[in-house]
Amino acid sequence: MAALTPDVKAFIVQALACFDTPSQVAEAVQKEYGVTVSRQQVETHDPTKTSGKGLAKRWVALFEDTRKRFREDAAAIPIANRSYRLRVLDRMAVRAEGMKNIALAAQLIEQAAKETGGIYTNKQQVDHTSSDGSMSPKGKSLDDFYSGDVPA
Repeated sequence: MAALTPDVKAFIVQALACFDTPSQVAEAVQKEYGVTVSRQQVETHDPTKTSGKGLAKRWVALFEDTRKRFREDAAAIPIANRSYRLRVLDRMAVRAEGMKNIALAAQLIEQAAKETGGIYTNKQQVDHTSSDGSMSPKGKSLDDFYSGDVPA
């Protein structure tokens, strides 16, 4: 196991707190710091894992703070923004069409339509009008309800 500097440890803890896998973190440490670490060594810096139960309190605090900020600040991640996703889909569709890949372009256009139509949101639209455009139930008028002639 390689001895890690506090900077590398902080990098590992923060990356794990942002839900990166140990393999992704090990690769990122190699690229960023030129230090080779194993997935198992990376995993010892994750307090949610069994191998990370002995992690120092300062690293646990850093992990928890980073994870909390990460969960609360999804807006800072570009792909979480619908406008960003639409711009990316637009670039991809233009490129696919330029490559004469019509099937892919059609799929991307459909994806954009779903994105703008709100299919990927938790919002539900409820139509409270009847088929004739009025707000009353079919075959009954409001006078029926007020006169008490309609059985309950």
